[in-house]
Amino acid sequence: MDDIISYNEQLVSDIQSNADANNELLSDSFFEYIAKFLSEAGEVGGADRAYYNGTSGVSSLRFDGYGGDPIHNENVLSLIVCDFDPSLELRNFDKGGAEKLAKLAYNFIKATKKTTFLYELEETSSGFFVGDMIATRWSLIEDIKIVVVSNSDYRGKSDSVAMESIDGKKVVYSVWDIKRLKGFEEQGQSRSELVIDFANEYGGALPVLAIPSQIDAYSSYLAVVSGDRLAEIYDKWGARLLEANVRSFLQARNKVNRGIKETIKNTPEMFLSYNNGLSVTAEKVMVRESEVGLELVQVENLQIVNGGQTTASLHAALKDSVEELKRVYVQMKLTIVPKEASEEIVPKISEFANSQNKVNAADFFANHPFHTRIEQYSRKILAPRGLDGYMDTKWFYERARGQYADLRSKLTGAQRKAFDNQHPKSQFFTKTDLAKYENLWAEKPHIVSLGAQKNFIEFAKEIGKQWKRHESSYNDYWYKQMIAKAIIFKATEKLVSNAEWYAGGYRANIVAYAISKLVYDTRKTGGCIDLDLVWRRQTLTPELRLALLATAEQAQKVITNPLPGIRNYSEWAKKEVCWQHLRDSNVTYATKIGEALISTEEDRDNKKSAQVEKQFDDSIDMELHVYKISADCWEAAYEWSLECDTITLSEQNSLKACRSMHKRPPSPKQCKAALLALDKLKMDGFEHSGLALSDG
Repeated sequence: MDDIISYNEQLVSDIQSNADANNELLSDSFFEYIAKFLSEAGEVGGADRAYYNGTSGVSSLRFDGYGGDPIHNENVLSLIVCDFDPSLELRNFDKGGAEKLAKLAYNFIKATKKTTFLYELEETSSGFFVGDMIATRWSLIEDIKIVVVSNSDYRGKSDSVAMESIDGKKVVYSVWDIKRLKGFEEQGQSRSELVIDFANEYGGALPVLAIPSQIDAYSSYLAVVSGDRLAEIYDKWGARLLEANVRSFLQARNKVNRGIKETIKNTPEMFLSYNNGLSVTAEKVMVRESEVGLELVQVENLQIVNGGQTTASLHAALKDSVEELKRVYVQMKLTIVPKEASEEIVPKISEFANSQNKVNAADFFANHPFHTRIEQYSRKILAPRGLDGYMDTKWFYERARGQYADLRSKLTGAQRKAFDNQHPKSQFFTKTDLAKYENLWAEKPHIVSLGAQKNFIEFAKEIGKQWKRHESSYNDYWYKQMIAKAIIFKATEKLVSNAEWYAGGYRANIVAYAISKLVYDTRKTGGCIDLDLVWRRQTLTPELRLALLATAEQAQKVITNPLPGIRNYSEWAKKEVCWQHLRDSNVTYATKIGEALISTEEDRDNKKSAQVEKQFDDSIDMELHVYKISADCWEAAYEWSLECDTITLSEQNSLKACRSMHKRPPSPKQCKAALLALDKLKMDGFEHSGLALSDG
């Protein structure tokens, strides 16, 4: 319990600090803090701030945000209700307390069914925007989810509870309490337990075939599961069944597979033959022997790493093809992956299982070389002290959820204090933050406005392609420029919050549009923002601040004045036409920002120099690695390669050159090819004492 209390105290401190820094209400700061969690965990497709508090008859109504337009989120309507208490005393609440909070949003949804309700609301209010969206989309909405988020300790037995349906539409509320927030932030676990009980909840234990394995921890099973059973499981657990990268990929597509739908409807008996089936992982299973053989009784924390589209399509068929689903069968490969190995193993299973997808699934994973390189830079590159600093610091890149907390937990009190001084919480950023900074510089504020996960997918697609073409361009210079973009983003948030013209609300959209507008306008003049200057100063020049304030004020005007027929400002900001309106508008800059700019030619030269330097450093590193391996080892590797089918003639020649390095040094190209060939040989079983020495 002490660790929960400590976490809550730190959470309250962070929320208060963020609120003070951004001149905002604690409730706004808390929503912003938890919004990314809900999106990354798959609880909602996105999280938009929209506060409403009112009444309808004798019923109290309230919500703090919503999960985006239902038509972009599998026709699911999501409302978010927050309960934040800044006192340090940890509160408790039970199922009754959670239901009371959920009822506030539930009452609002019911109120929108009254013809007169919306007419009584102010047209510029969040209540009207969200209510109008609900009324407009009502015929398309299939499910309703209310998410209750609190920094209290929830004592209910289940964090997902059904409520009375509205017009035949299923309603559930989900609870995120202090324990669940802590679990997700520190370990990436969206819930402590996700238990699927086949024996007692889904028609009985599932017959399975055990696959022999030499590694007990990674045992595997094969099974065939009926379509209606799989659809029912997804109906209860939804997107939480989908491994994070697959979930994001599905959100990017967001369409039920037409071919799967036709097979279910017309030839359900052929589904098993036509479909590739599912690849799933679990942390733990319960199996038993029976008269018919081995049976799967229970599964803990099941994740679908391939077959998410199949599962979602089967679930969609619950509406109009229930009888056909009973005749559908799906093959399932289940691999047991311990929690401590999930970060390394699950993405690999997902990557290989999804290799047929047009979008390379590897682009989404935390262990992609791009992310590991950024992590390496963040651990070694010291940020300048800047104008106000008293010591060198680092920007901490959390490549995988929970790294920051895990590192701190292993330190003593004094070490932790030193760690905190060198890694201020204000200099902490994640993959989705990085994607946001980069896409704003790519002039995509409408994509950023879609939410953390959808924006990350767009960024990942581009990075995947660019990494293959220009891997050396992602060097330490690129990293420093990216950090400068982060500094500009965080500074713009504060500038907007404290601006006299800021009317409140939609700050995230205004900040995004303001930055992209300034990037666009400076590029039009043949210049660009001097990110190297921002990096060296670790802050913005006065001229740059004024320029961002000017673009932010114009951004607010465009965002709050949508095209006729569009009433929801958040949804308007997600459209490219909104960005076009701001991009093509004229901004009057109060002062010239020449000092904060450099020419595009100078910027291009700096990047080219850094790229050449990176290539040179990589070449030196490869040559040093080659020379650390003995000639005897290279000789043995060459002989082995003659019997190995995976080694090309060019690679054999490179190995041959390395074995003769005492006579003639191999070229950088030969060094690179030889090291790649050596990796292939090691996978083929090649071993030599010289390899251990080179790795030491």
